[in-house]
Amino acid sequence: MCIGLSASRLNESRINRSMTYLPPHFEETDTAALHALVGACPLATWVVPHQGELLVNHLPLLLDAERGEHGTLIGHVARANPVWQALAASASSVAVFMGPQAYVSPGWYPSKQAHGKAVPTWNYATVHAHGAAQAFDDPARLLALVTRLTERHEAGQAQPWQVQDAPADYLASMLKAIVGIEIPVQRWVGKWKVSQNRPAADRQGVVAGLMAQGSDAAAQMADLVRQRG
Repeated sequence: MCIGLSASRLNESRINRSMTYLPPHFEETDTAALHALVGACPLATWVVPHQGELLVNHLPLLLDAERGEHGTLIGHVARANPVWQALAASASSVAVFMGPQAYVSPGWYPSKQAHGKAVPTWNYATVHAHGAAQAFDDPARLLALVTRLTERHEAGQAQPWQVQDAPADYLASMLKAIVGIEIPVQRWVGKWKVSQNRPAADRQGVVAGLMAQGSDAAAQMADLVRQRG
């Protein structure tokens, strides 16, 4: 579950809406908000064009916000995965991070009762990170990468597992089985589709409908609708 998502908005001219259907009222341009979603929902859908096809993979990515003008995403794939060999010929890729999402019923809109002009929709928050990816397999860099990933994702455990808990020979063999991925981000695209196009009364109805579901996912979306009201 994705948690800790900020919804603040600032004007950032570096955000480019190209290649994504993005009405202005759904655009998220606050760098802090985009980074927060990536941190809260790190499992990316990574798409790499190659020889007329799209190579699609799913992997957790860690954002190093201090590296490069727009930050750098880092992760790894299995050495047996052919995607890393395709990177040398690919000038672009995109990593898609999906945040809170929820179905929205037209029955939640007061305006539906007044005139019936309402249809179902789906609310969501998502971030696209565009950049040309690079592969590396230096053992020291790989060890540093998996250590950072482990520390990030084990932080919430009662007894966090550490990389050095694994036998040295086993760890060495595991490092040989992966390839590191770095994506220097060239541009961010954020889309928060959270009922901004509805009247205030309808947005309140969406919040009430979501909260009535009683799930954490619905509550997260309700928070976003409130914050954009």
